[in-house]
Amino acid sequence: MNLNQVTIPVSDVEHSIAFYEKLRLKLIVKALPHYARFECPDGESTFSLHLAEEAQNSNGTWIYFEVEELDNYVDQLIAKGIIFEELPNDKDWLWRESRLKDTDNNQLIIYFAGDNRKNPPWRI
Repeated sequence: MNLNQVTIPVSDVEHSIAFYEKLRLKLIVKALPHYARFECPDGESTFSLHLAEEAQNSNGTWIYFEVEELDNYVDQLIAKGIIFEELPNDKDWLWRESRLKDTDNNQLIIYFAGDNRKNPPWRI
């Protein structure tokens, strides 16, 4: 089994498209006002948005995007006006992470873990 698609609820698909395009996701399906799908820049996974009936709470979905050149990528997003809650920093679980929220308050973690993502020293 392979996880290849994640879909999240948003309050305004068109507004969210603009945000995720700034993150460099490539728009491949635009079915306004209800749906949009993106290809991730690396790998085969896709990511989509669907129009939500109700607003999400502040503990909504957490989405992780891995980027090898994390610090450089974050600097590029800041230059585009993206606001981060947490700049890249090293975590106890051996990942380097930065955090921000999308336009619907979903938590995004842009990180780099390399081999530690699937093979941390404490792996069973």
